[in-house]
Amino acid sequence: MATNKCKPGPARILCVDDNRDAADTEAELLAVMGYETRACYDGASALRAAADFAPDACLIDLNMPGMDGDELALRLRDQADGEPMLLIAVTARTDVEARVRIDAAGFHRHLVKPAALDQLLAAIDAQ
Repeated sequence: MATNKCKPGPARILCVDDNRDAADTEAELLAVMGYETRACYDGASALRAAADFAPDACLIDLNMPGMDGDELALRLRDQADGEPMLLIAVTARTDVEARVRIDAAGFHRHLVKPAALDQLLAAIDAQ
């Protein structure tokens, strides 16, 4: 997929959601906008992909079976070993418990599903 080197912000985006349609749609929309993207459907495959792909940002669903989004965010941060990585929670949850989980896991931003393309771009490009 093409990378737009002139675009500010991250170039490689990892989209993680157990809902394949959601992950694939995010990845395809961002690819059309010039980002290099990968879609993953669970935490374990996202960790493997991140080791190879070295994403600049990750869009992560909170509620996934097996490894949830909180644990994935923490493990991605550890795996990055200090390299900068923007972590964005993309979830339908807006309750206090979700916000506490998002903060505790170290997410930088929180988007509510379904996030529109302009919201995704703003979250990725915000400094």
